[in-house]
Amino acid sequence: MMMIDCPYCGLRDETEFEYGSQAHVPYPQDPQALSNDEWAEWLYFRDNPMGERAERWVHLLGCRKWFNAVRDTVTYEFKATYQVGTPRPDTSVLQEGAR
Repeated sequence: MMMIDCPYCGLRDETEFEYGSQAHVPYPQDPQALSNDEWAEWLYFRDNPMGERAERWVHLLGCRKWFNAVRDTVTYEFKATYQVGTPRPDTSVLQEGAR
């Protein structure tokens, strides 16, 4: 079982949360100008790297607020969680500070 640190409620069990998608995906400036293929690509296609990735999560069974997380897709480890609207933290600095 994993524990996820909600930036609003603190450490909680993973079963309280739901994955949302990749974080920091900018909304199209003029969505009406997109073709159906371009719109579908924006809606459904996301990066899927091995390693650290910024993601959106919702604390579904808690505060019900959305937040962002940096998670390692290989180990599933959450490196950082932070409120929507704030920049992605530099996790290399966080890892060095933990040593």
